[in-house]
Amino acid sequence: MDQTAHAVNAFTNYRKLISLANHDWETAEAGKVAGLNVDIRSSNRMVDQFGRAFHHFCTTSYLGLDHHPDLLEGAMTTLWETGTLRIANSRNRCKLAILEQYENELSQLFGTTCLSTLSCSAASAGILPLLASGVFTESRPPVMVFDRLAHYSMSYLKAACADETRVVTSAHNDMDFLETQCQQNARVAYIADGAYSMGGVADLNSLLYLKDRYGLFLYLDDSHALSAVGTLGAGLVRPRLQALDDDVLIVASLAKSFGASGGLVMLGNQRQKKLIERYGGPSNWSQSLNSAAIGAGRASIQLHRTPAFAALQEKLQVNLRLFDSLIHTGQHGSNMAIRLIHCGEAALANRIASGLANLGFFTSAVFFPVVPQGKAAIRITLRADMEPALIRHFCDRVTELLHEYARVAGH
Repeated sequence: MDQTAHAVNAFTNYRKLISLANHDWETAEAGKVAGLNVDIRSSNRMVDQFGRAFHHFCTTSYLGLDHHPDLLEGAMTTLWETGTLRIANSRNRCKLAILEQYENELSQLFGTTCLSTLSCSAASAGILPLLASGVFTESRPPVMVFDRLAHYSMSYLKAACADETRVVTSAHNDMDFLETQCQQNARVAYIADGAYSMGGVADLNSLLYLKDRYGLFLYLDDSHALSAVGTLGAGLVRPRLQALDDDVLIVASLAKSFGASGGLVMLGNQRQKKLIERYGGPSNWSQSLNSAAIGAGRASIQLHRTPAFAALQEKLQVNLRLFDSLIHTGQHGSNMAIRLIHCGEAALANRIASGLANLGFFTSAVFFPVVPQGKAAIRITLRADMEPALIRHFCDRVTELLHEYARVAGH
């Protein structure tokens, strides 16, 4: 039996995390702002199991494509034409022919080699340990530097990566620390978001400088920017690179602004794609995207090439500017759709979210471990298909609630 001692809780400590967070989750459920089961009434309108109707103000479908008739028709038509929902085996053995067509069309849209996965999380789970092993960096395992705010779908893989190489965590957007790592190590890979789920973006200017000077490998999750911004919906990261080379991997969700389902990996070459297909574990095994998801995705690609799509992107920006004129947040002026109203304690965030839900607006109370302790907030997202009157009405109710709670706290 292997008696080798190893450190525990070097990267995770679920017992402690649950002990700190579970009370707030129970409070959220009791306040009817978590654990909801909803029926869709129309675009951006839902009814929950308690009979409450509300507008969805924490969606990640920033362009509203999840209800677009072209995508719904694409999903249903492709399902019937294919005659099956899926091929039930790993994709590197056998996959639907339309999946190959879909990936080719994604590659043409974004101007690089693309791979689809069941989710963005599955992509990271399969790729990050491979990256740590050195198979993408000339057989030299890179030091893996995770931004402290990197999404959980990436950061929870630190332990798996640490089995292959050294893993360190940097303060958020700390480019000085990252440059020091590049100076002290032969190869470094940086794992972060392009646009962060709690607001803010990567320092792309500095990252590209470090890439050019030191050969820094970039692994960036651009899920919240894909489709929402950029020509043809290319997001934040892809437009900054004339071509994707061997030192950049971009992952993104096809289930947010893109409006379909699954995950996307943008790669520099076919060799990387083949390695992921063969050895990428969760990004490959069990099954691939089903025919309905592929059909919706192909319809979304067609829509991305139309003036109507560019108009949706601009409408989103108009709505963001309207919101920013009514409520000031730390994300004021950002072209990303996420806004956080700081509350401090989770109890207050839950009370405000519950009050808004009872007024007909579903938002998200975010607290530890989603955000640091003492940094709880109301997370709000805007959509392109929201009318100005709705946004104004929502902001009025938020302002009233904030004043009410401030007045009570003052007493």
